[in-house]
Amino acid sequence: MKARLAALATALLLAAAAWSAALAQPAPSAALDAAFAAELATARRAAGAGCKEDAVDRLVRILCRGKLRVGVRTNYPLFAGETAQGLAGYEIDIARAIAAALGVDLVLVPVTPANRIAMLGEDRIDLTIATMGHTSLRDGQARFIRPHYYQSQTVVVGPRGRALTDFDDLAGQTICVTVGNASNAELSGHNARLMLFDSPAKLVERLSAQACQLAAQDDSFFAAAFADPAFAARYETKFGFAPVPWGMAVGREGTEHLAQLLSILSARFHRDGIFLNTAATHGIATGFLERQRSAWSGRCNSATALQDGTCLAAPLVTAVPATPWAGQVDAIEAWIEQRLGLRATLAMFKMAPAWDLVRNGAINSGLLILGVSLATPCIAVLIGLALGFGGLPLRWLAQGVCVLMQSCPVVLTLVIAAALCNHLVGITTLSGLITAIIALGLINGSYAGRAIADAVASLRADAAKRDEAPVPPHRLFREGLARAETQIGAFIINAIKGTPIASFIGVPELLNALTDTASFSAERATTYWLLLVFYTLAVLLLVPVVQALGGLLRNRASAR
Repeated sequence: MKARLAALATALLLAAAAWSAALAQPAPSAALDAAFAAELATARRAAGAGCKEDAVDRLVRILCRGKLRVGVRTNYPLFAGETAQGLAGYEIDIARAIAAALGVDLVLVPVTPANRIAMLGEDRIDLTIATMGHTSLRDGQARFIRPHYYQSQTVVVGPRGRALTDFDDLAGQTICVTVGNASNAELSGHNARLMLFDSPAKLVERLSAQACQLAAQDDSFFAAAFADPAFAARYETKFGFAPVPWGMAVGREGTEHLAQLLSILSARFHRDGIFLNTAATHGIATGFLERQRSAWSGRCNSATALQDGTCLAAPLVTAVPATPWAGQVDAIEAWIEQRLGLRATLAMFKMAPAWDLVRNGAINSGLLILGVSLATPCIAVLIGLALGFGGLPLRWLAQGVCVLMQSCPVVLTLVIAAALCNHLVGITTLSGLITAIIALGLINGSYAGRAIADAVASLRADAAKRDEAPVPPHRLFREGLARAETQIGAFIINAIKGTPIASFIGVPELLNALTDTASFSAERATTYWLLLVFYTLAVLLLVPVVQALGGLLRNRASAR
């Protein structure tokens, strides 16, 4: 009996101790609130003691400033967009809720996919909430806040009835995308040609205008477009891929406490249904948010869950295979920064898919340059002969070609030529190159041909003034070529410099390749410097060749 009483007393003591311990700890439902309050109080104390220190955490700077600068999109329907009352959308409301929780004013700063990470690193914004997928590649560029506030997948949209079911059908196809979209790397890896736009709204515009046959973007963006019966009647989702969680993000440096506070706040927003209810208010799909609320109001409702891998979604793995010389390129980047003070990002030489694009683009650019270098003088000779020596119908035809080529904008000429090519044989790499060579050759060759005809007419006039016998046509033409050689050379160089515009119709030359690379590496400045170097070298190498040919023409003309 005594043993039973002792056991009962022990059990009662243990229960009392457990009850006391439970009372001493915040209840699970309040654990996140207590953690948030403690973190914010610590930051406020630091703000009161060191607001003028440059090295303080970004959270302290925000409290000292009394303002939270949030980078947001301005052209993403339902999430963030311009209205008559200002910016509105799911992400805008979330930014307001975060600023209110911190007790600071909100400053909304427009960002784009191309600059949203760079603006964090440059301390131009404190936080970005800008439809940015959390990928393993971006983990090295920014500090993402988990739990995530949304999830989407990329979908390929095209006309109804067009056969397109998977990546195998994308090879050689031109797809309209936005700069900085993480899925661009995968599309390029399947040999799709990317036509880049800064705004996703332009994708719908170009699809509706039939300027784009295919477009790829998050399903969350196309949800608003498919709500339009006219759009839904013409277009459909072909297939989707790469589901990716969306993350708020802060910079990598000095943001440990800010990231921790925002992670706690994000968990609270899931627990309390703030994310879910805000999304529902804006008509956004809520499946992911419903699952998150269930988790964070149940088994994940504790501060320790922020370190629990089962409660936090992993980033989309987007590891890009490296080139064998990636390490040497890293060393070159470091040398440039140390010696010259310039930050060069040579991603196109470090990522294997990017290098393949650049290599093939350089080859195609070489073929394009060679092609227009030959097509321009050949077309010039034909037009010069027709204008200078042809019968009336032939002269009228040549004159019409010249007027048309010299009046029509270059881009429009290329678009018309590409449309004709697509109608006849379809646009491929080869047909696109040939189309661009012919179009650029016609544009510049018409000017050079008119210069030859003018030179021939001038020689005839000179001979008539001197009462000389008519010069034989073949000799007159050679002398006309010699007199017009400067103009011919100038238009050949002009044709070479115009070759990058062929990217507008999807020709996979170097500009297109480097732009594709920039579309998933989010780096553009170094890209365009490399293009400048490439075309400068091309012109410098060809100018002596053109000058030598001009000298040969002059010598032959004077010898006869």
